[in-house]
Amino acid sequence: MAAITLNKARTIIRKTLAKSREMELKPMSVVVLDAGGHVLAFEREDGASPGRFGIAQGKAYGAVMLGMAGKAQMARAEQQAYFMAAVNGVYGGQVVPVPGGLLVRDKRGAVIGAVGATGDTSDNDATAAMVGIEAAGLAGEA
Repeated sequence: MAAITLNKARTIIRKTLAKSREMELKPMSVVVLDAGGHVLAFEREDGASPGRFGIAQGKAYGAVMLGMAGKAQMARAEQQAYFMAAVNGVYGGQVVPVPGGLLVRDKRGAVIGAVGATGDTSDNDATAAMVGIEAAGLAGEA
């Protein structure tokens, strides 16, 4: 299985932030996790609130641990609130089930990590992060 290298993680972050500036979004925070949910890289733009790390990490962590991107997690939470509450309990409250948590897949389709982006609306966060993932030559699932 391929892995997200530090160089690719930095590319994801750089290109996500560039896209967010192009879209004129609020200050962003972006985290890249490996397939085990460990932080590879994180950046918080000037003006982004300090609590954004936890939100970005929670979006990405839920995606990689559940094997489903933020949009699917949100739909699941709306349909099965008790299940998602239980899952969040299992993971120590670290899951933020909304768009902006994207799965990262290699060329074979295997999950190799996740990206969490936060700062603007969840949908805008996901749009910017997808650009970053694709710029690194990887496939994203929002």
